[in-house]
Amino acid sequence: MTAVVDKPAGRPVRGPGRWAAPPRPAWEEKPGPAGLAGKGLVLALACLGILFPLWIVVVTSLSSRATIDEAGGLVMIPKDVTFVAYQELLSGGQVTRAAMVSVGVTLVGTLFSMAVSVLCAYGLSRSGSLGHRWILMLLLATMFFSAGLIPTYLLVQSLGLMDSYLALILPSAISVFNILVLRGFFMGISPELIDSARIDGAGDLRILWRIVLPLSRAVVAVITLFYAVGYWSAWFNASLYLNDQDMLPLQNVMIQLVQKQEAPVGLGQAIKTGELSGLAVQMAVMVMALLPVAVLSPFVQRHFRKGMLTGAVKG
Repeated sequence: MTAVVDKPAGRPVRGPGRWAAPPRPAWEEKPGPAGLAGKGLVLALACLGILFPLWIVVVTSLSSRATIDEAGGLVMIPKDVTFVAYQELLSGGQVTRAAMVSVGVTLVGTLFSMAVSVLCAYGLSRSGSLGHRWILMLLLATMFFSAGLIPTYLLVQSLGLMDSYLALILPSAISVFNILVLRGFFMGISPELIDSARIDGAGDLRILWRIVLPLSRAVVAVITLFYAVGYWSAWFNASLYLNDQDMLPLQNVMIQLVQKQEAPVGLGQAIKTGELSGLAVQMAVMVMALLPVAVLSPFVQRHFRKGMLTGAVKG
């Protein structure tokens, strides 16, 4: 019997003259039937814990006032399904206007944030760019040190952005984390490919548009989703910088409804006369706020794992 050196582990292993696979830890072994059943049970419970509250919200928003009164609040079993709450919310007034504001801010803000982040990340990924190390250190410092809320508020006020939609975009337009993820992905692109394009006479913007971005669709899709969800879900900046009720985005109107501070114009009388249930209106606004994210997420899900892992590991 000859001694064979185990190539991965670097130690002699008795074998019939071939490389022997090293022993794997217990947690890397294929799970047995009990393990598979346990994983399935845990995943099923996790999905139930996520979907059951969403089910209650949707069913309650589609329930009549009599059904909600009969259930004593939130409804779990659908009965007398009606779309009155959605019809009233989308017929005009503050909720419709707030939804349009949220859509506009999300679209404009996401485009602006992606443009600045992609340009910054591409410049930082090129080792020969001017001052890229100092700029990178400056960006990293902002992740650990912040001026605070009051200086930020005074800056926005001094720039004349109060009661302006720019106040919902500019203070939170850039995420250093997203820039670092994009930079890590860009650094993984073959330098020979970029050098060959530069030899052919392509400039930096052309290389970015024609070569880098097409090869980075996964990470760009993921970062775009991050920015879009951030703008759509944001409410704090609007509560600080907007005093005009007509300019509030959907999230702030939803907070007013949930806290019962103020009923949207056109709904207060309907709730008082018994045509609508205030709880149904609250749940309907929640569904409207969750619907865009729920619709867009599946289209980006296939890029999520590849984009995040590659951008985080490389560079």
